[in-house]
Amino acid sequence: MIQIRNASKNFGATLAVDNISLDIRKGSLFGLLGPNGAGKSTLINLVCGLLPADSGSISFPDFGPNNQRAIKKSLGLVPQELAFYPNYTAMENVRFFASLYGLRGQALRRAADAALEFAGLTDSAKKPAKAFSGGMKRRLNIACGIVHDPQLIILDEPTVGIDPQSRNHILRSVEQLCRQGRTVIYTTHYMEEAETVCTDIAIMDKGKIIARGDKDELKLLIKDSTQVCFYFKRPEEVDLAAFRKINGVRHVQLDEQVLQVVSEVGISNLNELTAEINRQALLLSDIRSSSPSLETVFLTLTGRSLRD
Repeated sequence: MIQIRNASKNFGATLAVDNISLDIRKGSLFGLLGPNGAGKSTLINLVCGLLPADSGSISFPDFGPNNQRAIKKSLGLVPQELAFYPNYTAMENVRFFASLYGLRGQALRRAADAALEFAGLTDSAKKPAKAFSGGMKRRLNIACGIVHDPQLIILDEPTVGIDPQSRNHILRSVEQLCRQGRTVIYTTHYMEEAETVCTDIAIMDKGKIIARGDKDELKLLIKDSTQVCFYFKRPEEVDLAAFRKINGVRHVQLDEQVLQVVSEVGISNLNELTAEINRQALLLSDIRSSSPSLETVFLTLTGRSLRD
């Protein structure tokens, strides 16, 4: 579906995309993960044609050479920022975006109805978008991006700041798109989403793809690591640097009331970790040891959490 060959993009002294080569298969749900500043948005803009690459190439073999018009008609972009008119109704918005792709008359009406049904907004079709909840706005954003029935859909952080019910609806909808044969590129700051829905994942950091595979293949990259999670009874101020000094510790991360510690396999440091917990007078509710998750893989490879 997409072939990226040695693509690079500079912004002054910043190399945002650094000699990336990547194939994205037709019909895959491709997760592009990386901390803030990794270069994900720049790479997406290169794929969409919104930015030119300074070197390398991006091609779409299914459409043949020099067929930019067909490529653009087959591409749907759902940006992280809401991209619709708040004073328009949901129906007026999707019809407007459908018209930009040349849909007219009955074809336009059918496409608009289908997009709103897909997004679960049929009953709210005549309401102005500004009256929608955050989750409904996100779903309308998706409806506007897919109303022209694109074959390649790019979803950039589609679940930011919404309620769990809307998030579940969007995730189910994304999986439905792939079952219908669409190719989806999905970026997210929620690692559990990628682990749930993505069939293929690339981890990007500092402009490079540093790992690629499905979730099980990625977990094999850190088979020499173990993870222990300390659950606190309340939010705590934690001196993370003290834990990083403990023998065998590779990475430490505090996520709300959970302290995650990744250590080398074969090094027994639980007593030292719990001693440090006691030294800092942290109140524990539970301790759990687990096999590496996709979050652990990401933390180990980049040294940062996905939301950093």
